[in-house]
Amino acid sequence: MRPVFIGSEIYRGSSYGGAHPLHIPRVSTVMDLVRALGWLAPGQYRNSPRAKPAALTGFHTSDYIAALQRAEAAQAVDAVAFDRHALGTTANPVFPEMFRRPATGAGGVMLAAELVAEGGVVHVPGGGTHHAMADRANGFCYLNDPVLCLLALRRLGLSRIAYVDIDAHHADGVQAALGADDDMLLISVHEQNRWPYTGALDDTGGGRAVNLPVPRGFNDTEMTYVLHRLIQPLLEQFDPQAVVLQSGSDAILEDPLSRLALSNNAHAQVALALRDMSPRLIVLGGGGYNPWSVARCWTRVWGALNGHDLTGSLPEQAQALLRPLTWNRRGPAWQVQPHWTTTLNDPARDGPVGADLKHRVDVLRNRARLARAAHLAPDPARA
Repeated sequence: MRPVFIGSEIYRGSSYGGAHPLHIPRVSTVMDLVRALGWLAPGQYRNSPRAKPAALTGFHTSDYIAALQRAEAAQAVDAVAFDRHALGTTANPVFPEMFRRPATGAGGVMLAAELVAEGGVVHVPGGGTHHAMADRANGFCYLNDPVLCLLALRRLGLSRIAYVDIDAHHADGVQAALGADDDMLLISVHEQNRWPYTGALDDTGGGRAVNLPVPRGFNDTEMTYVLHRLIQPLLEQFDPQAVVLQSGSDAILEDPLSRLALSNNAHAQVALALRDMSPRLIVLGGGGYNPWSVARCWTRVWGALNGHDLTGSLPEQAQALLRPLTWNRRGPAWQVQPHWTTTLNDPARDGPVGADLKHRVDVLRNRARLARAAHLAPDPARA
């Protein structure tokens, strides 16, 4: 069965506001690029439904969902919505689609869970909002669609579900919700000393969560090392029935909200490796605040999942979609690079594997080995 792409027109023109990092187009550009490249065969595209409030209360509180709906309708928040639910903040502002847009992302990931019930691959670039908490918005995220996706997979009767997150920022909302659950394996690879300042090496989330904070300058070679030495062995041991990959593109070199140095080759590599380790794979979007790198990354991932490769110049129709993009730059003073508008594949960003990173991976491998041994050991109480 061919992979399925879930998108929606709600992302076209929707913005958190001109001063916000999410003022840029993202999912709509990915949709346009995959069409321009001819990478959507008949039946591969599905329109994302909007999740109903009752479905969202599978994780979020009913009070929070009601407050989010009221804020969208009124285009304003009251003191309770601001103080209790963190709506109307600088990070999570009031904007016209502040309920409908995240509810569409949530509907998309829950549809993805249904579509992989019998196996398969689904890409939902509008998903990946991994910071939201049950009763409040957090870190540009109003709803936690990864949690809703994982819970939907659980409702299918799956008992071993893995969540792998390679966003530059720790998956704090997912860990808070499901980190202690025995049927979930959560792995987060994120920049150390970066907001939300959670996900330390020794943080297990009260269960089997695995957190690998990585240093600034984390490169493609190091991601390959982490994939082969940590992520794949953990998944082999866990033997997941489904994998959800949060493929935030803010770990790419040119992103203004991190200091990591990956290329989009790393994201494609991880997606392909995880596809081969489970009968069910759902790939989400996530962070990404450079409009060229995020659109090219998620398009590259979709192409890789379909066996497409585009190592040369993009066709003119695709280049014409990338040239008009603009952004309000924050962080490094990046100038628009020629390859951002002419190619899909980034140049490789290889480099040495740091000794500290190797040590951290070894610590996590040893912890997993000890946990496995303790799990297999006979219970003296039953002797």
